[in-house]
Amino acid sequence: MTRTLTTVHLVRHGEVFNPTKILYGRMPGYHLSSRGQSMAAVTARYFEGRDVAYLAASPLERAQETAQPIAEVTGLDVDTREDIIEAGNLFEGLRTKGWRSQLWNPVRWRHMTNPTTPSWGEAYEDILERMMRAVRDARARAEGREAVMVSHQLPIVTVQRFVQGKPLAHISRECDLASVTSLVFDGDVVVDWSYNRPAKDI
Repeated sequence: MTRTLTTVHLVRHGEVFNPTKILYGRMPGYHLSSRGQSMAAVTARYFEGRDVAYLAASPLERAQETAQPIAEVTGLDVDTREDIIEAGNLFEGLRTKGWRSQLWNPVRWRHMTNPTTPSWGEAYEDILERMMRAVRDARARAEGREAVMVSHQLPIVTVQRFVQGKPLAHISRECDLASVTSLVFDGDVVVDWSYNRPAKDI
């Protein structure tokens, strides 16, 4: 019997213009930098000649802007999906890295008690549930072909860890800007996955 394989590609958006170095999360108004636009263009070319039947993106500007060159390459409209949006985070809007991090303020320490949930944001299980719902819907829409969804680092990493059978809680993340995580389905079962960095040289 011939196997009918369907591939769902999860694309992380390109670099964002963020000179103040804050955790922007779901905040509006954060667009791709010029480098991010170049990344998006290169990653779009990764899909040239592929049999892509469905294209979706998170509603956030950086995802929409990354999806646009893919739309041009594939000739598809972009379906905007709330279920592949960035993870919710209580520290959104704060500077969270370096010696000037606002997380040094003791008032925020109560939110850092449990990294396995995590206690400072949307639960990993909730992220996984909405992401896999979207992935399975995309698989059904592109049955026997390919689908592309532009999302964000943590939601994509959560899916990566799930398909590898790893705990959802983690420290390191293999999900570079404008990278492509591809899930191969045989029917509704994930039988393989891969990770590619088309824009790694930018």
